[in-house]
Amino acid sequence: MLADRIEGKWIDAFERVFSMCKVARDETVAILSETQSRALNVHIAELALQRLGARVFHVVVPTPRQDTPVPVRSTGASVALTGQDAAIAALAASGLVVDLTVEGLLHAPELPGVIANGARVLMISNEHPEALERLLPAERDKDRVRRAVKLIREAKEMRVTSAAGTDLTVAMEGASTVGVWGWCDRPGSVAHWPAGLVVSFPAAHSVNGTLVLDAGDINLTFKRYLEKPVRLTIEDDYVTAIKGEGTDAELTRRYLAAWGEREAYAVAHVGFGMNEAARYEALTMYDQRETNGTEVRAYSGNFLFSTGANEFAGRYTKGHFDIPVRGCTITLDGEPVVVEGDVIEALR
Repeated sequence: MLADRIEGKWIDAFERVFSMCKVARDETVAILSETQSRALNVHIAELALQRLGARVFHVVVPTPRQDTPVPVRSTGASVALTGQDAAIAALAASGLVVDLTVEGLLHAPELPGVIANGARVLMISNEHPEALERLLPAERDKDRVRRAVKLIREAKEMRVTSAAGTDLTVAMEGASTVGVWGWCDRPGSVAHWPAGLVVSFPAAHSVNGTLVLDAGDINLTFKRYLEKPVRLTIEDDYVTAIKGEGTDAELTRRYLAAWGEREAYAVAHVGFGMNEAARYEALTMYDQRETNGTEVRAYSGNFLFSTGANEFAGRYTKGHFDIPVRGCTITLDGEPVVVEGDVIEALR
């Protein structure tokens, strides 16, 4: 287990990313956290920002009561700011918001209010700083991710296939596609660290086919490598059948059913990882409380499939799976961008 001690090298890492976000001397920077945030990262962020001469202040809110039938993990939709109008106003008055909430503001309904006046938001995922240190963004990542975003936005259809039996079709017209390279340097921009991936939120009635989660694929809500295959049938955006034997299929069925709502079975987003520094095996190296799994979402060539909320399709739920799938071929209008788990040369 890693020691929760401030290390100079971690301050260096945070300082580098804040510099990439163009933090200026005397700029007002808010550090947003909640009572269950990782205190180590909060302290390191403060020290790194002070090195850069920023005017730093903290917004700390109580972690809300749990109001769901099962634990919520890794949604990117923190509820920490619910009803916190004064806190939102303070964040919106800042040049940069360093988001250190447990779940993050990426899909939180309060995010538009935070960035309305031009504040940029860097969501630092709830990872141990050792992982953040390894996964510093690189300048070249921005161009690579932007090229992938352009290809996806121009496509009418994404198709995902694999030797395990996946054959999934996604209509891309009307989809909202974003890429994240790890820093935010423009007013009103939002990023997260670690990064290096591209995701699309399809419009309603866009996703159909079969997705086979093979042994070795990962369910990041459970922080678990699958031991046996799980076959998902997806019709008109919704998982309609879950087939498989053993613990993985049973966990999947039980967690989705626990929400008691159809939207938990819906497709949230699809995309692929592009971070060449991120490691597939990283989940084995950390205790569950030490990792949020963001690294594994971004490892190069994985097909990142997600169930849950998709505001662009008018669907909302706190139920959420992020599942990086190995060995897939992803094509856009018939042209491959990932071949059997390898990103094509043009995007490297």
